[in-house]
Amino acid sequence: MATEAEITRLASDILNSKKTVALSGAGMSVESGIASFRGKGGLWEKYDPEEYGHITTLRYSPEKAWMMLREMHREINKAKPNNGHTALAEMENMGLLSSIITQNVDGLHHVAGNRQIIEFHGNLLSVVCMDCGHRIPSREISLDKIPPKCEQCQGPVKPDAVFFGEAIPVDALTKADHESKTCDLMLVIGTSAVVYPAATMPEIAKGAGAKVVEINPSETALTGVVSDYIVRGPSGEVLTAVVNKVKELKLKKQG
Repeated sequence: MATEAEITRLASDILNSKKTVALSGAGMSVESGIASFRGKGGLWEKYDPEEYGHITTLRYSPEKAWMMLREMHREINKAKPNNGHTALAEMENMGLLSSIITQNVDGLHHVAGNRQIIEFHGNLLSVVCMDCGHRIPSREISLDKIPPKCEQCQGPVKPDAVFFGEAIPVDALTKADHESKTCDLMLVIGTSAVVYPAATMPEIAKGAGAKVVEINPSETALTGVVSDYIVRGPSGEVLTAVVNKVKELKLKKQG
């Protein structure tokens, strides 16, 4: 688990950074009770995502796609932001976090209060009609009968997430690349950084001269190769301690 010295080191790095960016992954979602889709016992052991989660399946066999999506929605709709999400929102409000680049589709960074969020895979907070473009919050659709249909034109609806067969939004890629190239501190939180293109962001940041710090319970492929150091522990616990230490150090500096 994280030591006091590690927490202080990271808090100092954040205070000394002119621009800090966070990269978040599934580990943050797991702390909110959302099981990793890729992990053992996860949803993708039950449903092949490249079949059930393909945009062609959603368009032409929506009842099949929504078998998996219904389970994803139920899992995500019951989840709430954890202490890690709250801490990142507080950092943004304090002017200490420029943006969050995330692979997660749960939308919990939005719910926690962050505003500068770059989502590679969109999110499941809303659904949009594939025919007329009508958009409503996901909580307003009934999943008792699948597939759900557009309330205005009865067309097929899809979550505002990126499906297999769809490109990652160019806008998200462009913004993430810019944030990675221009930050001087990147926090890599709850991700093993093996899924691309998110996995390239720490490398881009490092190549541009930034310090890269991992917050993870265990080492990853980045540890000792790309990251400058790792603070081990759950993100909620570590980030809460770091934000508290930041406040403490700021008060000392002002005093």
